[in-house]
This record gives sequence, structure tokens and C-alpha cells, in this order.
Amino acid sequence: MKPKVTMIAWNQNDNYVVTAVNNHLLKVWNSSTGQLLHDLVGHADEVFVLEPHPFDCRIMLSAGHDGNIFIWDITKGTKTKHCFNMIEGQGHGAVFDCKFSPDGQHFACTDSHGHLLIFGFGCSRPYEKIPDQMFFHTDYRPLIRDSNNYVLDEQTQQAPHLMPPPFLVDVDGNPHPTKYQRLVPGRENCADEHLIPQLGYVATSDGEVVEQVIGQQTVDQDEPGLEPSILDGMIRQLQLEQDQRTGADPESAPSGPQNGEGTPRRG
Repeated sequence: MKPKVTMIAWNQNDNYVVTAVNNHLLKVWNSSTGQLLHDLVGHADEVFVLEPHPFDCRIMLSAGHDGNIFIWDITKGTKTKHCFNMIEGQGHGAVFDCKFSPDGQHFACTDSHGHLLIFGFGCSRPYEKIPDQMFFHTDYRPLIRDSNNYVLDEQTQQAPHLMPPPFLVDVDGNPHPTKYQRLVPGRENCADEHLIPQLGYVATSDGEVVEQVIGQQTVDQDEPGLEPSILDGMIRQLQLEQDQRTGADPESAPSGPQNGEGTPRRG
């Protein structure tokens, strides 16, 4: 097999360079002389993640498609910590990305099954307030383009950035309780009746009929106790300024793509 480098990273003070090779080895080099210092053995598949510790120049994290996550002391060439991403009933999950927290006490990883893995010191209580599966009901919805070539949500015929905040659902599209819906920015102060999505039955491409969130109740911005959306106000202001510059008369405007009334251009 011809060796190929799959990933490269400098440590925190740039004294060392770590390379991941497709023979599953990690190699530690002196960045000034180019001397090979250590071969790090442990991975059983290709490695595409190398992440230096934010302030400890000795520490380097590696993760790969074998589901292994290693913390290395690259000055000694030794393994400090090993974690394995085992998924019950499905084998291991390939790790696609990892990042340290700014304080270096935690790191988070994402895997091939859509999981977010958080490692660190202390208890997991702060993370228990959120459900195990979190998706927006608008994820993967089809988009179309209008006559001006602007992108619209196919179902609501609205520009995606002008749509109301989405609902949180599980992997099967079932909405989460209202206490979780308030975690979505823009829904923090909504009344309970505005946190209950409208469900309906839709047919999939293979003919199967499934229950999904097909619409959402929007919040009236004039309702007492609710603040108007700052983003919507900025969009209206930008649209007003552009209308003033173009004369605000669509018939007298020059030819070419112009902002439709229902699909203002993003600032």
C-alpha cells in the first residue's frame, strides 16, 4: 500500500507536527528539523481528526473511522486516554470531527450516526435537560425557486429565513413536549398553545403514509407580552430602503431580477 497522509496538525506551540497516515499510524515530527520522533499505534482505520489541546502543548487528540478516540502525550509518544464510540445494536460509529472547549476540560465529537458526544470532567446533569434526539421539523424539507430565482420553502412558499422558528422533533418526526420547544430561539416566551405543532399525514416517495409536522402556529407579534422579532424588523427596514432607492414602483424598475414582495432579499 502506498502511504498517504490523511490529516496533519501542529501542536499548541508549533514545536511538533503530527501526521495521520492511511496505514493507521500517527507520526510525530520535530517541526524545526523534520526528525521523526514517535510512531503512535492504536487506530485500526483511517484517521481524519487531529486536534491539539488549546493550551497544553503536550496533548493531541485523534479520532477516526474505527470509532476510537485517543488523547496522546506527543512529547513522550504515549497514550493518555482512550474512548471507543460503541453504539448499542449497531457496532461502532466512525468519528468525523472533534473539538476541545476553550478551557481544555471538555471535548465534543460528532459521529457517522448523527450523535454529538461530549467528554469531560464532572457530571452530565447540565446536559440532561435536553432530549436524546433533536431535529428541526423543517430539516430536509424540499426547496423551490420563484420567478426571481429566490429560494422558497416548497410547502409554505416562504423564504426560509422568514419562516417562524421551527419545532423540535425526534428522529421519527414526533414533536417534543412544550418545555423543550422553548429551547428554540424565538420561542422562549411563547404561550403553550403556540408551542403545539399541527400534525398531518403525508405520503413518502415509496407510498408509505406517515404522520409528520406539516405546519406551525405562528405568534402574532401584536399579542400583548411578546416582543417583536428584531430580525424581521431589520429585514423590513432593508426592504424599505431598497424600495426607496429603486423608486418603489415595480413597473418603472429596471429589468432583471427584483425583490418580490413576499421574498425580500437578505441583507
